[in-house]
Amino acid sequence: MIEFRIDRRSGVSTYLQIVQQTKQALRLGLLEPGDQLPTARAVVEATAINPNTVLKAYRELEREGLVEARRGMGTFVRKTLGRTPPADSALRAELAEWAGRARAAGLDKDDAAALCASVLDDCFTNQSSQGDAII
Repeated sequence: MIEFRIDRRSGVSTYLQIVQQTKQALRLGLLEPGDQLPTARAVVEATAINPNTVLKAYRELEREGLVEARRGMGTFVRKTLGRTPPADSALRAELAEWAGRARAAGLDKDDAAALCASVLDDCFTNQSSQGDAII
């Protein structure tokens, strides 16, 4: 079962952090169809946030078709996202090695994330524009 970690200093709203963490777990295969999300009460007890915040996040995930609420039973995953390689894949190992080098070079987590996002944007933007040009 997923455990939500709320970063109150991140500037990202609490409900959105829950949505993002759930989507990440779906992409990484940590949550699969049929899995149950923690109850709102369990999330409130673990994170000390307002129950309405948890319910808002779960409603957003439901609106996106990722989960479904079953009356009296809880909230369950309906579908997964992406095709992320497994945790023991060579691609993940290469990325972990790169992250270690970035940290050793003095980058903090936000700097490394910004650099990675920039490279991904360049890579995938170029890929789509090349694909569009061929058609």
